[in-house]
Amino acid sequence: MTKYQALLQEYGEALERFQEVLQQEKTEFIRDSAIKRFEIVFDLAWKTLKAFLETQGIPCVSPKTCFREAHRAGLIEYDEIWMKLVDERNYTAHTYKEAFAENIYQKLPQALAAFQKLRAALAKDAHNV
Repeated sequence: MTKYQALLQEYGEALERFQEVLQQEKTEFIRDSAIKRFEIVFDLAWKTLKAFLETQGIPCVSPKTCFREAHRAGLIEYDEIWMKLVDERNYTAHTYKEAFAENIYQKLPQALAAFQKLRAALAKDAHNV
C-alpha cells in the first residue's frame, strides 16, 4: 500500500466518524466532538490531497496551495468554501470561545459535504495511482 492509498483509507474512516457525530443529537459534548473530528478530517483531507498531487508531479506545501492545485487538476470545484475551511481549521486549533464553537458547528454539514466530494474524486482517481 502506498502512502497515498494509506492516507486515503484513513481519510475515509475519519470522514465516516465525522458524519456519525453530526448525526447525533446536539449537546455541548457532541458539538465539541464534531469540531475535533472536523479538525482531524481537514488535516487528513489536505495531507491525502498533497500525497495524491505528488503522485501526479504537482507539488504543494500548504492546505491553501493544495486546494488550489486540486482545483487546477479538476478534482474539486474552486469556491470560497475551501479557503474558509482553512481559516476555520486554523481558528479551531488556536481559539476556543463558546460563540465561535456554535458558529463553526452550524457550518459543519457544509464542510462534510465538501469533504465527501473530495473523497469521491480522490477515490475515483485512486486506481490511476
